[in-house]
Amino acid sequence: MLKKQKKLRDIKSFLLMRLEDAKPHPGSKKPRGRVGRGIAAGQGASAGLGMRGQNSRSGGGTRPGFEGGQQPLYRRIPKLKGFPIVNRKVYTTINVEKLASLNANTEVNLAFLQEVEILTGAKGPLKILGGGNLNVPLKVQAAAFTSTARNKIEAAGGSCEVLMK
Repeated sequence: MLKKQKKLRDIKSFLLMRLEDAKPHPGSKKPRGRVGRGIAAGQGASAGLGMRGQNSRSGGGTRPGFEGGQQPLYRRIPKLKGFPIVNRKVYTTINVEKLASLNANTEVNLAFLQEVEILTGAKGPLKILGGGNLNVPLKVQAAAFTSTARNKIEAAGGSCEVLMK
């Protein structure tokens, strides 16, 4: 029973702790040793830094990453210019304004657009973007449509069919 009461008291004191109550444990803080104050003082003369060299001098030492004049690692390795997107989907894109020159009710797909030379090179599946205006009804087959492209095609009386990628 006493253990339980002590535990509850500790929890209450923790919850009621104030900023001035936060102190280090007794004996955990020791005064900084005074070095370089004479031979008899323990760390006299060279203050434990050795006899000669850069690190024995005041302000001695080098900046982080310094490798003694050798080209440092952070300058030897190539820099990362933006993170590559893993499994990026690459599309062949075209705006709806390029489709406006086609005849009404034409079935439009990637092969057809290459055949009529509206597209010359294909990097991947076809994606229709919503740039420009369209007032010809078309049956468009593509792997992806933007929402504006879909709205413009359907507003012109056409249809959008999503093909499997």
